[in-house]
Amino acid sequence: MAVKIIVDKDKCIGCGKCYDVCAKAPLIWKVDENGKYYAYDTKYCHNCKLCAGRCPKDAIKIIVL
Repeated sequence: MAVKIIVDKDKCIGCGKCYDVCAKAPLIWKVDENGKYYAYDTKYCHNCKLCAGRCPKDAIKIIVL
C-alpha cells in the first residue's frame, strides 16, 4: 500500500512529535532548514497514522494511493 504524507509547513512548529512516535522515523522523516519536518521517503510508511494523530497543530495529512 502506497501512501503520501503531506505536512502543512505553515502549521508545522517543528516539535518533532511525528518523528518521535514513528517506528520508521529515520527512514521516513527529515528536518528542513527551518526546523520543520517533512516525509522524505514514504515507501517505509505502513499507514499507522500515529504521526498525524500526535501532531498538536493538525499539520499532517496521510493519503492512501
